[in-house]
Order: sequence, then C-alpha cells, then structure tokens
Amino acid sequence: QVHLVESGGGLVQPGGSLKLSCAASGNIPSIDTMGWYRQVSGKEREMVARFSNWGSSIYSYSVKGRFSISRDNDERTVFLQMNSLKTEDTAIYYCYLETSGRDYWGQGTPVTVSS
Repeated sequence: QVHLVESGGGLVQPGGSLKLSCAASGNIPSIDTMGWYRQVSGKEREMVARFSNWGSSIYSYSVKGRFSISRDNDERTVFLQMNSLKTEDTAIYYCYLETSGRDYWGQGTPVTVSS
C-alpha cells in the first residue's frame, strides 16, 4: 500500500506564494513519476507539474514560470512552490505517484487565492 500525504494549502491573496508538500510512504519499489494535479469543482482534474519518467520537470502552460516542482534527495517527498498566485489557481491540489504501473493519489489540499 502507498500513502501520499499533502500539506501546505490555505488562503492567500493574489500575488502571494504558497508551498505544498507531499510525502510518500509504503511499498514503493521505484517511482515512475510523481507530481501535482488540481481540480476545480465541476471541471476535470488537470496536471499542474510533474517529474517525467526520466526526471525532467513538466509544467502546464498556465503555471509555467510561476510554479516550481522539486523533491528531496530520497525522491519520496515532492514540493510545489507557487508564486504570483492568481484567483484562477484556486483549486484542490492533489499529489500523484505512479509506481509499478499503478497510480496513487493523495487526499488533496485546498488552495484559495482571494483578496
């Protein structure tokens, strides 16, 4: 079993910053990919940022240049630094991990950007 625990969400004003964390634990022989998605009520979940299978960072067009994904040396914890936040970044942010051909999701952490 694999567990993903997110933290760091909250309320922030437009232009502000937040940093999300996701810690993975459990039976993880190797990590194929790990990253962040987000979802607004009534809309499909969309990729925000993730590490590719070969380790490079991939960003959605809407956050490129404002968000940065990073990870610990053990690669079991990933972070999402979010700068210059906009109201349209408001969503539930989910951590995602793929290992041995299976997908796992965290419980989600809410991010609200509002004045």
